[in-house]
Amino acid sequence: MLDTAIRLMQDGGSPSVSDVAEAAGVSRATAYRYFPSQAAMIQAAVDEALGPVLGWRAETEDAEANVAALFGFAFHRMEAFEATHRAALLLALDQWQRRRAGTLGTEARVVRGNRRGLLKAAVEPLAAEIGRERTERVTQALSLLFGIEAIVILKDLWGLDVDAAEDVASWAARALIRTAKAEAAEGETAATGPAPAEGETGRPRKKGA
Repeated sequence: MLDTAIRLMQDGGSPSVSDVAEAAGVSRATAYRYFPSQAAMIQAAVDEALGPVLGWRAETEDAEANVAALFGFAFHRMEAFEATHRAALLLALDQWQRRRAGTLGTEARVVRGNRRGLLKAAVEPLAAEIGRERTERVTQALSLLFGIEAIVILKDLWGLDVDAAEDVASWAARALIRTAKAEAAEGETAATGPAPAEGETGRPRKKGA
């Protein structure tokens, strides 16, 4: 059923559980035992489509290198299942609208938070260098560059292919990390004051010296 759901989404649809049951040749009762709602089914399809991306692990103590590796790996996997991710995004937006209107009811929400754990793992080495608070802010900023939303903007608005889109996103990610490091270094300099000139210790001079 999961394969059928992904196939239907990859064909450009946003199938219901009943649609998937019919296409898979199973009863609706059986389908709803596996997937109690369309949201649950699409959530499972997205996790399946992400596949090895969810198992990605940082391999270096260099945050910049880790982020480049993650983007290079994940962008192509997401693009391969682009229609599935777009269907999940569409449902998430629809749920937001219905929640605002008070018509969502008890339907399970589509949760799209996989990027948080992946990005946190990638930038973890930064914490020792720039502090935990700045590292958290970098992670939040990177989440704007990573995911189907970034692919949609770079492909639909700018007409980029997946290689060019990944290149732009990776470039922006490098800029964010380097800016955070520079700001942290400037903050330390401001806090400690200018370094003493050569030959000076920074201690007050004795009278008559």
